[in-house]
Amino acid sequence: MLLTLTDTINKINSGKRLLLAGDETLLRQLPTGHWIGGTTPYFMTAEKGGMESTTHLFANEIPAFAENCHILTYAEDQLRHIPADAPDNGFSVIIIPYASPAHFFYAQQAPSFPNLFAKPIVGWVAGVHLTQLGQLTPKVFNGKTGEMFDQHAVVMHVSLPFEKMAIIQTVNPFEPDLGDQITFDTEGFEVTDCLIEGQPQNFAEYLLEQQIDTRIPLIAKNALGMRINVAIQHLDTTAKRVRFYAPVFKGVNYRFAAPLEDYISGFKEEIVLHYVDTPVFACNCVLNYTYLNLEGKRTGSLVGPMTFGEIAYQLVTQTLVYLDIGDS
Repeated sequence: MLLTLTDTINKINSGKRLLLAGDETLLRQLPTGHWIGGTTPYFMTAEKGGMESTTHLFANEIPAFAENCHILTYAEDQLRHIPADAPDNGFSVIIIPYASPAHFFYAQQAPSFPNLFAKPIVGWVAGVHLTQLGQLTPKVFNGKTGEMFDQHAVVMHVSLPFEKMAIIQTVNPFEPDLGDQITFDTEGFEVTDCLIEGQPQNFAEYLLEQQIDTRIPLIAKNALGMRINVAIQHLDTTAKRVRFYAPVFKGVNYRFAAPLEDYISGFKEEIVLHYVDTPVFACNCVLNYTYLNLEGKRTGSLVGPMTFGEIAYQLVTQTLVYLDIGDS
């Protein structure tokens, strides 16, 4: 829900357990309580559809039947402990500041964390206005202690009663094309060379030669069989390097997504298939916001912050991620 600063303060003081997103100046004014938050000016709301705001906060309330909410801060070298700290039955919500050591470490190392896929972990990457990238630093907040961080992640571990279970879903309109198979000998957020069907080639040159639409992501599958998008952030034609919003991994088989006849229609059709009445949490990629021109447009019940990376166990991009709770 979209809240004013006063309404948010009242909810915190009344003991509500909240997941918050909004402008840094607003998050700094909140009292301590059972909440975590991150910076972003972009939201998908039920009231106004997609919007930018520095005057309101977006809040998700943890359901009243949740038994316990434990809030922790994780430095880069502590992130691999998240699955062990997570409740046996419940879920964990993580918020990480964009371009921080925690962001890079989680993005590249999370798939190797012990038992990562055994417990539901959902969340998002905090950001700033796209025009202020490199000028302002994204922040996350531990509402329990009142601390603000630009290098660490914050996590709310939520326990559920035995008759309930958390389910993470992703909305992804992209399917891999039947084109070239692409692999990389290195991994990370930036690459120069690759293997195209086993043959060495500069990746930037390949994109230019094939006239690839860089709004279309690379796709691979993770350990759960989920389609994982890797969105292109920048093609440097001078240095012949390509930078991504999420890392590529060594030896993984990638293909570009099949072009969508209508990106907007494809995305909306996928959302309809995932109708949820009242999801506990949802977040949508800021690339969808910009590429689909979502300002003033609605996406049904799946509302929440527009983010610089979504987390469904591991980091994903150019998707919509949501958490639902059902009967076990």
